[in-house]
Amino acid sequence: MAIDNWDEIRTAYHVARLGTVSGAAEVLGVHHATVIRHIDALEERLGTKLFQRHARGYTATEAGQDLLTVAQTTDDQFTQLAGRLRGQGSTVTGELIVTSLTVLARQLTPVLVAFQAEHPDLTVRFLTDDRLFRLEYGEAHVAIRAGAAPEQPDNVVQSLCKRQGALYAARTYVEAHGLPKTDRDFAGHRFICHDNEATRSPADRWIWDHVPKEQILFRATDQRVLQTALLEGAGIGFMPCWDAQTHPDLVQVLPPRNDWAAPIWIVTHVDLHRTIKVQSFTTFLKDAAKDWSETCPPA
Repeated sequence: MAIDNWDEIRTAYHVARLGTVSGAAEVLGVHHATVIRHIDALEERLGTKLFQRHARGYTATEAGQDLLTVAQTTDDQFTQLAGRLRGQGSTVTGELIVTSLTVLARQLTPVLVAFQAEHPDLTVRFLTDDRLFRLEYGEAHVAIRAGAAPEQPDNVVQSLCKRQGALYAARTYVEAHGLPKTDRDFAGHRFICHDNEATRSPADRWIWDHVPKEQILFRATDQRVLQTALLEGAGIGFMPCWDAQTHPDLVQVLPPRNDWAAPIWIVTHVDLHRTIKVQSFTTFLKDAAKDWSETCPPA
């Protein structure tokens, strides 16, 4: 007999995923009796047991596991479809979901605020995280990423700018320890760097390659922590030029170099790339970012 009731399948999927009727009922927003009724009806329709009932909840049988695999794929496809539909339309309304690393927020937030001012019916969701959001499942409309060009086959990748950085130190550090004139004068100085020696950041990797490990005395995994340590005088470290220019007490130790620059990319999914909302925002962003790649002025 054909399966023609997605509600029953979705209910079984959540029971298998969560292991309890009450958990599935909460996620689905229905009464637990509805969950039990759906399970019973589906088992009768298929002529097989999908779950073993026990005191702690429900455990999927082999048939239940097979159903879970198919249902999860279908649920993912519905989520993907919903994300695509949210990006369609002839006007810039609804939600615009943009993701980036937290360190890019200083530049991107004013752009998002200005874009929303032009489209007051738009809800902006700016999600900053180190993880890669899955554009193919509708988790975001636009991703701003740093480093090597993304290679996912279903994404459209456009160059936005290069994030220029330089070596800086707080004025308090310079007063206490002096200022090296070149990278041959690093002996005796203290450095700030990402804790991971295999970091993908060109600037932090340069420090690990050119500074003795015993001189890298403040390390962290969050760029916000590293910037705060730099401002507090913990040592010499990198900061993007666009951030450094807002801190008058920073002293430039070495000017920017091409191999320290990090390319920034706009990434969109091919199915959403040409929608009015995405096209409007990416055009607005590229216009705002025209001067972001300019070299840092001397301190």
